[in-house]
Amino acid sequence: MYRTLAASLLGRRAPRPPLPPAGLRRGSGGCSRWEEEKKEDGVKWTQLEHRGPYFAPLYEPLPDNVQFYYDGKPLRLSLATEEIATFYAKMLDHEYTTKEVFQNNFFNDWRKEMTSEEQEIIKDLDKCDFTKIHKYFVDKNEARKALSKEEKQKLKEEADKIQEEYGYCILDGHREKIGNFKTEPPGLFRGRGDHPKMGMLKKRIMPEDVIINCSKDSKIPKPPEGHKWKEVRFDNTVTWLASWTENIQNCLKYIMLNPSSKLKGEKDWQKYEIARRLKDVVHKIRAQYQADWKSKEMKKRQRAVALYFIDKLALRAGNEKEEGETADTVGCCSLRVEHIKLHPNLDGQEYVVEFDFLGKDSIRYYNKVSVEKLVFKNLQLFTKNKDPEDDLFDRLNTSILNRHLQSLMDGLSAKVFRTYNASITLQEQLKALTNSEDNVAGKLLSYNRANRAVAILCNHQRSTPKTFEKSMQKLQTKIDAKKQQVEEAQQELKKAEDEFKDTKDAKAEVNVEKKKKLLKRLEEQLAKLNVQATDKEENKQIALGTSKLNYLDPRISVAWCKKFGVPIEKIYNKTQREKFAWAIDMADEDFEF
Repeated sequence: MYRTLAASLLGRRAPRPPLPPAGLRRGSGGCSRWEEEKKEDGVKWTQLEHRGPYFAPLYEPLPDNVQFYYDGKPLRLSLATEEIATFYAKMLDHEYTTKEVFQNNFFNDWRKEMTSEEQEIIKDLDKCDFTKIHKYFVDKNEARKALSKEEKQKLKEEADKIQEEYGYCILDGHREKIGNFKTEPPGLFRGRGDHPKMGMLKKRIMPEDVIINCSKDSKIPKPPEGHKWKEVRFDNTVTWLASWTENIQNCLKYIMLNPSSKLKGEKDWQKYEIARRLKDVVHKIRAQYQADWKSKEMKKRQRAVALYFIDKLALRAGNEKEEGETADTVGCCSLRVEHIKLHPNLDGQEYVVEFDFLGKDSIRYYNKVSVEKLVFKNLQLFTKNKDPEDDLFDRLNTSILNRHLQSLMDGLSAKVFRTYNASITLQEQLKALTNSEDNVAGKLLSYNRANRAVAILCNHQRSTPKTFEKSMQKLQTKIDAKKQQVEEAQQELKKAEDEFKDTKDAKAEVNVEKKKKLLKRLEEQLAKLNVQATDKEENKQIALGTSKLNYLDPRISVAWCKKFGVPIEKIYNKTQREKFAWAIDMADEDFEF
């Protein structure tokens, strides 16, 4: 099947004129844009027109002098087999290709796509030599970096043309940017953490796999010549423009609007407003689940303990696996007995629960937490006479929990707690850590420390970047050089002051002031570099981006910037400022979550 896919004509379409700007009112980013008249419930748009996805380009065969070797001998591969070999070759210097699971999955899927003759020869991955292919792509990458300014500009112009044609849609009179208008190219699945499917073959997306969504009165996008869409829909209750099912986890992928679009902004705004409403009732909810720890109903007790964990530890609810997902990942409601250990006393603390399980994206969650005595006693009860693989909360699932939460507050679900606790933590940490007397670098360190507290709460880990040591060394070299400059400036200042004492000359006095200013500037630069080094070290295993973009009400950050005179671009880059345009417009320095 893959051999026929690779040979199909994709990504090469005759250019069409960009979507018409006539009669359009571009989103201004002002409040009026976010507060336009709302549509009836469930309806997201009345007009939607776009070009459809831009498909990954055809595979270009390797030059004749770049060869694959098997058992020490060159072996000419069929086109489809060669293409898949290049996926592996490109990753030779990556940690993934050292993992047995990755190697096994790749080799199994690769053999399925080989010709029968190739299958007879290629039977052992250890005898495969991809080094020449790897070198070819490394050299190609280096050549791309070494292109002249004019050549790079030409490539940029070509990319801009594609962006202009496929990267925008017309949505209710607004010319809106599309987020991901290109289909993902074929390759090897990586996954995050220790994903059991890493190394499997991600197949090429064909027009025949794609469902198009647009309005009936729009110009329906044309598929590439010789192909047809799987289906064309006119569903104005959803916000996606195209979708298909990917072959690894059998889950749906979508082409969506850019985060800066009005629809996305409204959705974000509503999400954080629901979390803000939780603030008014969270004390009652906590009082109720604490009372339910003593309930005569086992179902209520389990629900109360699970809710305590979701609230206190920002655990995900669980039961959120995609169809076909085989990784043994769990959330709070799907925890098993084997995922916790109970310690009446540990490290000088009472009633400690030790968690150890794989969470979303196969990221390990490991934590030791001192809990309330009643929570501990209930956990002892829930685990009694159960095997390690039995469910900890056997009377509970996410649907039951969310139905209960919905009865307590309209729109409330387990994941709202995560947004609420992340946002409230950021606000409290910013109040505690920010010193108005600090310079901008010092305030940014406080901001990142506050953000880091949230990332730790939400278990947003990352492995230390490969380049960490190298970049820290470079930074330390800069710090040492700056220290040297400061010392020299101090000596120069002392000399100037001595000269002024001796001469009382006006010119000498001017020189002293000049030297003082220089020393002050150098000391500020040194302080800034030291702050950068501290920040880098503290951040090396924490991913700040996930919480900042998905769990923290951006109005908290915007208000903090306005209050303490920190430029917003120091917190959010250009893309993020577009995503949070609604928050930048709405929040003043007095905003409280």
